[in-house]
Amino acid sequence: MSQERIRVLLVDDHPAFLEGLALLLADADVVTVVGRAKEGDEACALYAELRPDVVVMDLHMPGTDGIEATRRITAADPGAAVLVLTMVEDDDSLFAALRGGARGYVLKGAGREEVLRAVTAVHGGEAIFGPGIAERMLALSSSAPRATADPFPQLTDRERQILELIAEGLNNAEIARRFVLSPKTVRNHISNIFAKMHVADRAQAIIRARDAGLGKRG
Repeated sequence: MSQERIRVLLVDDHPAFLEGLALLLADADVVTVVGRAKEGDEACALYAELRPDVVVMDLHMPGTDGIEATRRITAADPGAAVLVLTMVEDDDSLFAALRGGARGYVLKGAGREEVLRAVTAVHGGEAIFGPGIAERMLALSSSAPRATADPFPQLTDRERQILELIAEGLNNAEIARRFVLSPKTVRNHISNIFAKMHVADRAQAIIRARDAGLGKRG
């Protein structure tokens, strides 16, 4: 039985790049491009119409930019999987995209296999970042000031509860049983936690959480 393809919406204001990316993904057995948008408002409308599995989103576009479009899409559908694919690599844009709900951040110039791996990862509920982006996140995270009384105000109550259990050492299956959630829902929550905390993996999340006083029972 053939694997079900990942339905992808592409968003970029450069027609040549948009066409090239569509052709690149069209050769993959696991992806189907279901729509293309040239700016943020069109992306939001097409997302509502098509309900793709993954949105591959540029950041700097005329009109509504990719950060605002990502925020709108994830606000309307918290389960939306948005992968940023951009030339922009400054910290402000990176963190703005992650605060907006993006699950991944990859720079243009990435090879076909890296883009496909990123699309597959965010579709599976993971957070993923290009090599240079991941290194920057880890560096910034390790130099971040120690937490205050409310160390992670950007997290929802449920995300904070899940972070507490991660810091205690529980795995995804144990967290799912504790809250009576599906494994996919837990993965989505954890992906959002990593993005909002600006960390690249579980180990870094545990370090930051324990530095802030979470997980003391673990």
